[in-house]
Amino acid sequence: MSEIYSELAWRGLIHQSTNAEFLPGWLSGTSRTLYAGFDPTAESLHVGSLLGMMCLRRFQRFGHRPIVLVGGATGMIGDPSGKSEERNLLSVEQLAKNVEGMAAQMRRFLDFDCGDCSALLVNNHDWMQPVGYLQFLRDVGKHFPVNVMMTKDSVKSRLGRDDVGISYTEFSYMLLQAYDFVHLFDQYDCRLQVGGSDQWGNITAGIDLARRMRGEQLYGITWPLLAKGDGTKMGKTEAGTVWLDAGLTSPYEFYQYWINVEDADVSACLRLLTELARDEIEVLDTARAESPEKRESQRRLAEEVTSLVHGEAGLASARRATEVLFGAEITDLDDAALGQIFADVPSNQLPRTRLEGGGLNVIDALVDAGLAKSNSEARRTVQQGGAYVNNRRIESIETQLTAAHLAGETTMVLRTGKKRYALLRFA
Repeated sequence: MSEIYSELAWRGLIHQSTNAEFLPGWLSGTSRTLYAGFDPTAESLHVGSLLGMMCLRRFQRFGHRPIVLVGGATGMIGDPSGKSEERNLLSVEQLAKNVEGMAAQMRRFLDFDCGDCSALLVNNHDWMQPVGYLQFLRDVGKHFPVNVMMTKDSVKSRLGRDDVGISYTEFSYMLLQAYDFVHLFDQYDCRLQVGGSDQWGNITAGIDLARRMRGEQLYGITWPLLAKGDGTKMGKTEAGTVWLDAGLTSPYEFYQYWINVEDADVSACLRLLTELARDEIEVLDTARAESPEKRESQRRLAEEVTSLVHGEAGLASARRATEVLFGAEITDLDDAALGQIFADVPSNQLPRTRLEGGGLNVIDALVDAGLAKSNSEARRTVQQGGAYVNNRRIESIETQLTAAHLAGETTMVLRTGKKRYALLRFA
């Protein structure tokens, strides 16, 4: 086995670990089974989840066997870790839909058919659903001291608040997740759990439960939460969460998110979220320090992560959309893609009949789009070579625009100068 522990360390992926002096040797020389859990709070994984999937992927590439646990049971309760108030409980139907969506995405990151290191995808609902309440209390609960639960940060932070507190439901979450670790040890000899730093209390609770129930030593490693330099969570925009599902966050939007990462954060992202070698990342760090305006690190980050999540086709689509924004001729795009690329561009809606018959004169179109205040201004713009439709220069003030000039189903993109855009939509 290769030195996975060293790999995680230089990438900054070890925030906490149990048995820190023992684990590097334990992970070398033989294949180990490990797991990470993901609660199905949405139909898609998000940028924060990506860090966990990449960690499991690294373990598999170093010869270890990863288990991805989707929390169909624990998701019914909600993890209080890192939360200041009670989660909304999801319906059984919604949870099942979320599990299905997340599971499909997880298969992109791991190899489920590669022999002894083949990944496993499990759902804790499968082993928790048949267990009755009294049976669980007798067989598991008696091994779980309440005073241990009370020492965990996720519990202490909520118990100290009179306005929120913590319900018995959420209080029980730690016990259920701890039992997951014991069950996976029983079934698959899984002895290592990995997770975000907010999972430390849950991981150590599982280790303690295994010692009490089975007399066995299990281990844990956490990675740092994906955060910006100012401490806020990464993966949020003004529009909301950055999802891994192309239907929720398009490849273009996803690519642009990474292109716009701050210089102070991009080096950590390259280490945590890509498989680029250390030498290449260090070269990018040097280049960024010398010429930050070139944004080579951000471009490389965006390419690597978009390709990983959306494939080469998704990356090509994102690149194409980016080129369009910077003046490339617009072809083979639909209204949805155009709406994403030009989300912040002014638009105006006109009746589709304006494109019929002789069509809409380009002078009128520029005025209707708000790119010229008057016909005379629009005329001068065209004559000076500064007017574009779908990023193609308009050569004559006599040009008539018809349905053939639509860039999408209903959208036409107009531009004056280098970067002043507007949309006309014909309904």
